[in-house]
Amino acid sequence: MTSFYNPLFGGLLIGLAAAIYLITTGKVLGISGMLAQSLFKANKTLPLIFLLGLIIGGSAYGVFTQQTVPFPDIRSPWLMIVSGLLVGYGTRLGNGCTSGHGVCGLARLSPRSMVATAIFISTAIITVALTH
Repeated sequence: MTSFYNPLFGGLLIGLAAAIYLITTGKVLGISGMLAQSLFKANKTLPLIFLLGLIIGGSAYGVFTQQTVPFPDIRSPWLMIVSGLLVGYGTRLGNGCTSGHGVCGLARLSPRSMVATAIFISTAIITVALTH
């Protein structure tokens, strides 16, 4: 497959997974929600299977298609810890992560997700403009 088809099929599979999850469970598919469910809720089976599927599926794709991803520059462990905590806090504060708002929220025409996604994209554009 060429580089055009990989993102196309990946996006279709993400949309299909989100639709199936919504239809079968009545819940919106979002990675932060899945992680929170697998860590803090009594019924951990489905979220844990989904998260393991993400890891195994992504790893298998990389192995079978011989993908190479360059490693980024080494960062300070403290910077990574603080960054991770800030992202986690922002995710909980915003009631969802980029995948939840961008994929599922927009598909449901959620006003909150529309605002959140607009803020995500605007912040990303400003960050790229300032750093490059």
